[in-house]
Amino acid sequence: MKVVVYEKVFLGVGILCLVACLAALFYASAVMGIHLPGREGELDPEEIASTPPFDDPGLRRVAPKEYEAVVVGKVWQFDPREIRVPVGSKVTFIATSPDVIHGFHVQGTRINMMLIPGQISKTSYRFQIPGEHLILCHEYCGFGHHLMYGNLIVEEE
Repeated sequence: MKVVVYEKVFLGVGILCLVACLAALFYASAVMGIHLPGREGELDPEEIASTPPFDDPGLRRVAPKEYEAVVVGKVWQFDPREIRVPVGSKVTFIATSPDVIHGFHVQGTRINMMLIPGQISKTSYRFQIPGEHLILCHEYCGFGHHLMYGNLIVEEE
């Protein structure tokens, strides 16, 4: 008889854990707005250097307090290596890679994307606090992986 009780308790705890995890996922996506970066499209990895907007990577102002940062992660460097934005700005990152899989993580934020050759990744973030954020490649990309970093500087206007 005790075995049946233990089994029911074990099943109840398991179901409770599943419900708690689903509730946490719902809260994170619906209330906090956390979601996976979108796959915005594809292009030929060999043509990235001549395909807009990746032919001219950098920061562009698209509206007051709204910017678009086009980033190319290529063998052991980010292009551009430094991005400067005014505090309070919403920045939409559009990124890709022409060679191997790279990571794109801005420390101190929820920005975390995979840069897959020929796939365009896109995510947005509003920078409310001035400061400097390190941009890191979190996916091992070869011999010079440790050299692949950049800076994002949020500055007062």
